Amino acid sequence: MNKQKIIENLIKKNIKIATAESCTGGLLAKTITDIPGSSAIFDVGLITYSNQSKIKLLDVNPETLEKHGAVSEQVAIEMANGLKKITDCDIAISITGIAGPTGATKNKPIGLVYIAINDKIHKCNFQGNRQEIRQQTIDFVFEKLELLL
Repeated sequence: MNKQKIIENLIKKNIKIATAESCTGGLLAKTITDIPGSSAIFDVGLITYSNQSKIKLLDVNPETLEKHGAVSEQVAIEMANGLKKITDCDIAISITGIAGPTGATKNKPIGLVYIAINDKIHKCNFQGNRQEIRQQTIDFVFEKLELLL
């Protein structure tokens, strides 16, 4: 997969992207903006690491966080929807998950990541250390972007 070609295709089609990241801490926005010309399509990147920032910046419902937890498909969808409301993007991408090495629970293991691309949710179970899980998440997003084009 050629990330630069994917960005070039987005530019050709004038498709704007915005990101809201939690467990990846801005790695998706960095990866996109590392590619020359990406300023033509990249609108905004938010790192909403805390629950408070998800609520304040993306209008995630506190009840959703309480009921399902930050690492859930419901929160990922609300993050993407909130991003759509505050940006001019065509594609809103949100990421929430557990990159480790801590934070896992019985029902939510290290490597569990929810990715919302607009209103489509992806539940992933990545393996590896913190950096490997984060990188696999970014690679997965680019694979999905390639399929959209």
